[in-house]
Amino acid sequence: MVRVLIAEDMHMLRKALVALLEFEPDIEVVAEFSSGADILPRAKELRPDVAVLDIDLPGMDGLTAAAELHTAVPECRTMMLTSLGRPGNLRRALAAHVSGFLLKDSTPDKLCDAIRAVAKGERVIDPQLVLAALDDKPQPLTPRELEVLLLASQGEGSAQIAARLYLSVGTVRNYLTSVVTKLNARNRVDAIRIAREAGWL
Repeated sequence: MVRVLIAEDMHMLRKALVALLEFEPDIEVVAEFSSGADILPRAKELRPDVAVLDIDLPGMDGLTAAAELHTAVPECRTMMLTSLGRPGNLRRALAAHVSGFLLKDSTPDKLCDAIRAVAKGERVIDPQLVLAALDDKPQPLTPRELEVLLLASQGEGSAQIAARLYLSVGTVRNYLTSVVTKLNARNRVDAIRIAREAGWL
C-alpha cells in the first residue's frame, strides 16, 4: 500500500485528487492540506511514502517543503504538480530532490502510475517540462544582481537593500538598472515578474 500525503490549496482540485486516489486499491491518502506550513509537521508524524505537492502553496511553497521533507523525512518521496511549465521550476525541483514533476492536466492514470513509480524510487518527469528546460535560455544575471533583485522582490527599497548588502544606494540602483536592461524589462516590477516566471527567484 502506497501511503500518500496531498497538499493543494484549491479546494475542489484537492478533493478531486483525494477521490481519484481512493479508487486505487493500492494507494491510501493519509492526509490532505491546503497550506504548505502543515506539510512538515504532519509528514514527520504520519511518515507517508509519497507527498504530492502543488508548487504554489500558501505558507510555504511546494519546492521549499520538498527540500525540507528530503532532510526531515528522507523516506518520503515528493512529486510536484504544476499548472505552469516554467523551466526554472524544474531545475529548482531537481535541486530540492523531487522525484516526480507532472503538469496538472495529466491524465488520472498517468498520475497514479507516477505515484507508484516514485514510491518505488523511480523518477518521473513530464516530457513537456524536460523539453521546455532544454530550450530555456541561460540565466543572464550575476549572483549579486540576483541577490539585489530578490530583495527588491520582497518589497525592500534601494536604501534598505544597500544597508543589507553594505553597498551604496547608487550601486544598488546601478545593479537594478543592469537587471532591467539584461532582462529586456520595462521596469523593476517587470524584471521581478520575468525572473519569477523563469524560476530564477
